[in-house]
Amino acid sequence: MRSLTACFFFLQGFSMTNQAAEKTVADPAHLPEALPGDVLVLPEGEFSNVSLILKGKGSEKAPITLRAAVPGKTIFTGTSTLRMAGQHLVVEGLHFRDPDPSLSDLIEFRQDAKSLSSHCRLTRCAITLSRKQAKAKESRWVGLYGRSNRVDHCRLEGKTGKGTTLVVWLGGENGGEHRIDHNDFGPREKLGKNGGETIRIGDSKTSMLKGGCLVEANVFYRCNGEAECISNKSCENVYRGNTFLEVGGTLTLRHGNGCVVEGNVFLGNDASGTGGIRIIGEDHTVRGNYLENLRGDDGRSALCLMMGIPDSPLNRYFQVKRARVIGNMLVNCEHPVLLGLADDTKATLAPTDCLFEGNQFRCPGRDIVEARCGLEGLRWKNNVYEGNAAGIPGMEAGKPQIQPLKGLTRADVGPGWN
Repeated sequence: MRSLTACFFFLQGFSMTNQAAEKTVADPAHLPEALPGDVLVLPEGEFSNVSLILKGKGSEKAPITLRAAVPGKTIFTGTSTLRMAGQHLVVEGLHFRDPDPSLSDLIEFRQDAKSLSSHCRLTRCAITLSRKQAKAKESRWVGLYGRSNRVDHCRLEGKTGKGTTLVVWLGGENGGEHRIDHNDFGPREKLGKNGGETIRIGDSKTSMLKGGCLVEANVFYRCNGEAECISNKSCENVYRGNTFLEVGGTLTLRHGNGCVVEGNVFLGNDASGTGGIRIIGEDHTVRGNYLENLRGDDGRSALCLMMGIPDSPLNRYFQVKRARVIGNMLVNCEHPVLLGLADDTKATLAPTDCLFEGNQFRCPGRDIVEARCGLEGLRWKNNVYEGNAAGIPGMEAGKPQIQPLKGLTRADVGPGWN
């Protein structure tokens, strides 16, 4: 399991930057003009109510870098914010602690609507909140704008109140194709309403646009804000090699088509409401995922395919078409597969032209499939189950070849902060 997170380091490791053109910055609120290859170094200390703006045009071989002199020791509090605008900019080693509840957006990959970022990077940074903010306004911690940016090896922990932790914005000059990898998300407490996602890529209005984002090798720990831990709302995104530990929600393909969910691990540890993968829309592939000891039902079932609405508007439910659910392993999940979930009386379209192939279900004492719709649009091939009953015709009883991962904790899959 440790191989899934071997690259996780919080504010550690060698600096990625070229040390040849370092400039010490005494006042973070007034960053000097920087040229390609420059490294702006911020001193140790705590800085309150600072508006950091990093602008410039670096290059792939000579980025412009803003970094902490000692990773994690440059701390921003209060109403401090960060804006990046330009090309090939890198921000490294900063810690935003207990952001003020009046903030609506903490870190953005833009300065304004006309000054976006491309090929920029936020790495080995942290945003942490240690106390509940009862009167906090709706807020987002990281907003990805522009194109081909990266957020990696960061820690985002303790968000409360409404607002997605990390949002990818699409449309216009916001072309997506971002990379979100090797981060540690959570815990995040239950919000009790919509708006508590940890990651959202796109929104209803832009959901038919290509996102083209890669979400890879992240850890989500007790990200319980709402039913959708990850809310996919665009096309052609890839979710690969992530670990979801005791998450009271799901990876939800809410809007958009042609996404891939592969090689992820969902470990519920019998925690209430823990879920897996929910599928809506067309041409999605869900393969090679491992799901164990999940206790969620309905929309939080281990695998859930929704009903669609005829001529659905963008913000409702499109019919599931041509989903490929291949080579997944489910162990001791309370509700392994739910077909045809509907939360709208207009949702009358069952999944169609969908394939379940080579999946293994080891769920003793449980029915494997609960079908709330007709099965004419689903094909089953070489699936093996150990359980109370298959719940559908055409599935083979047998002995799945699965080695359970039961007992793993955050120390096993996370970075282990010290």
